[in-house]
Amino acid sequence: MIKVLTITDRDQWNNTLATLPFAHVLQSWEWGEFKRVTTGWQPMRLAFQRDGKIVAMASVGIRRVGPLKVMYISKGPALDYSDANLVTEVFDYLQKLARQQIAIWLKIDPDVIAATGVPSGDDDNPNTPNPTGQAVLQTLETRGWHFSADQVQFRNTITVDLSRSEDEMLAAMSQNTRRKVRTAEKKGVTVRAGTLADLPTLYDLYRMTGERDHFLTRPPEYYKLAWQAFMEAGLAHPLIAEVEGKAIAHVILFHFAKTCWYIYGASSNEERDRMPNYLLQWEAMRWSKAHGYSTYDMWGAPNEFNESDSMWGVYEFKRGFRGTVTRYIGAWDYAPFVLLYLAYSQVWPRVLKWMRG
Repeated sequence: MIKVLTITDRDQWNNTLATLPFAHVLQSWEWGEFKRVTTGWQPMRLAFQRDGKIVAMASVGIRRVGPLKVMYISKGPALDYSDANLVTEVFDYLQKLARQQIAIWLKIDPDVIAATGVPSGDDDNPNTPNPTGQAVLQTLETRGWHFSADQVQFRNTITVDLSRSEDEMLAAMSQNTRRKVRTAEKKGVTVRAGTLADLPTLYDLYRMTGERDHFLTRPPEYYKLAWQAFMEAGLAHPLIAEVEGKAIAHVILFHFAKTCWYIYGASSNEERDRMPNYLLQWEAMRWSKAHGYSTYDMWGAPNEFNESDSMWGVYEFKRGFRGTVTRYIGAWDYAPFVLLYLAYSQVWPRVLKWMRG
C-alpha cells in the first residue's frame, strides 16, 4: 500500500528526487518556486512512499481559473515507469486529486522516452520504439487520458552519451561540425565559466538573439530570477565565449541528477564567422562529462522531421554533434470532468476570439 506525503523542506525534496528514475530539473524545488513567483503556479510537492521508502515524486503546479483550477506536473512525475503496480497507484492518486481539486485538467509530460531515432529512420538515427514508453502510452490511453493540444515542453530532443571518452565524442561528430569546433579555437575564441556578475551580459546577448531570430524575450528581471536562483542553488552553469575579452556568445546549462540540459543559448551579431556556438557546445559537453553527468540534452528538436518545421535550422546545427534523436511521450491531459474540459479547450477559445473580433 502506498502512502502519500507532502514535502516542505527544499533539501529533502531535491536530494530524494535526484535518486529517482526520470528525475528532471523542472521537478526541482527551485523550478516550483520560480513558477510560483513569476506566473502564479502554486507547487504541491508530493512524495509516494512504499515500505518506508520514497519511490515516486510529483511537484504539482496548481493555478486558479476563476472558481476552477488547472494542474500541471512539468516533466514529471518521477518514478520507475517499468513498475506497472507503482504506475497504477501513482496515477490513481493523481486522478483522484484532480477530481478533489475540481480541476479542468491535470497535465503531465514525464521524461519517458517513446522512441529514439527519426520516425522515418535514417542511418544515424534508426527508429527504435522504447518498450517502457510504449507501455506508458497504452496505460494513459486505457485510462482515458488525452494527448494534449498544448505541448508545453519540447516533445523531441537530441541527447549525447557522455560515458564515452572525449576522443570518441569528437570522432562521432560530423566532419563539418568537428571542423567548426577547431575553427573557433584557431580564430581565438575562448570559453570561460560565467558568474552572477555576468547576468547583465547574459541577458544582453539573449535579448539580441531574440531580436535577430524573432522569438519573444521577457524583461530582464524574469531571467535574472531564473538564472540567479539556479546558479545560487548549484543547478545552473553559464559558459561564455569571448574574443579578446569581449563576450560574443553563451550557453546556460541546467543540471540535475544524471542529466545536463542546454536550455538557454545566445550569440552576438558580431564575430559569427568565428563559430563560437560550436565551441560552446563542445565545452558544455566536456564540462558535463567532467562533473559526472551521463547525458547531455540539447533541449529541442522538430516535431515533424522535415524542412518545413520551424526547428529545422536548429536541428541541422544540433545533429552535427551526432547525438541520439530522442522522442518523449509528450504531454497528456486527464479531464476529471469531461464536459468542463471540452468547454475550456474548445468552446472558450472560440468565445475569446469572437470577443476580440
